Amino acid sequence: MTARERVKQLVRVWPKVYPDAHTELSFKNPLELLIATILSAQCTDKRVNLVTPALFKKYRTAKDYATAPPAELEKAIKSTGFFRSKTKSIRGATSKIVEKFAGQVPSTMEELRELPGVGRKTANVVLGNAFGKNEGIVVDTHVIRLSQRLGLTKKKDAVKIELDLMKLVPREHWTNWSHWLIWHGRRRCYARRPDCFNCEVFKLCPSGKTFLRNGMAKEPIKGDNLA
Repeated sequence: MTARERVKQLVRVWPKVYPDAHTELSFKNPLELLIATILSAQCTDKRVNLVTPALFKKYRTAKDYATAPPAELEKAIKSTGFFRSKTKSIRGATSKIVEKFAGQVPSTMEELRELPGVGRKTANVVLGNAFGKNEGIVVDTHVIRLSQRLGLTKKKDAVKIELDLMKLVPREHWTNWSHWLIWHGRRRCYARRPDCFNCEVFKLCPSGKTFLRNGMAKEPIKGDNLA
C-alpha cells in the first residue's frame, strides 16, 4: 500500500474513530486562540486551559495585552513555563495587531507571520480553528510521531513533514488531519509503548506489527483489532 492509498483510507476511518476531534485549547475568538497557542509551546493544553480563564477575563483586547506591564503578564502565565519569552511574544504580537491591523487578529498566513513570535505552526492553528481556513497542517510532536509510524514521511523536520503531508492529504482535511493524529497520539499511539492491541487503525499502520514483534506495545486490555 502506498502512502497516498493509506491516507485515502485514513480520511474515511478517522471521522468514525474521532467524530468530535477538535483543538483542545479553550477559546472564544481568534485573539484568545492566538494567546492560548503561544502559551501552549512546551506546555500541555490542560495546563494552558487552567491559566487562560483568568487571563482572558483580565485581558480582553489586543491593546490590553500590548500595554500590560511585563512583570504582571509574566506572573499571570508563569505556570505555563518559559513565561518571559512567551510574555515577549504576546506583547510583540498584540502590539503589531494594534498598530497594523486595527486591533483585529489578521486572517491570512502572510499577515499572521508578520506578528512577532508567530511561526507557521501557530498561524496554522489560528487559521484552521478560528477562521476555518485550510492553509497548512499543524505539525506538533504527535503529528511528527504518527506521520512517521504511518509511513507518510521519513523526514524529521516539522516544516518538511508538513510539506510531505500537504502533498498526500486532501486540502479540505488539513485542519482535521492534525486533530485526528493529535487525538490518536494522546489516546492510543503513545510515544512509549503504543496501544497497538486496541488501535483502531492497526491494519493501516506499517509500524504496528514491528512494535508487537519487538514487545514495544502495551499489553491487550480489550477486544482485538489486529486481524
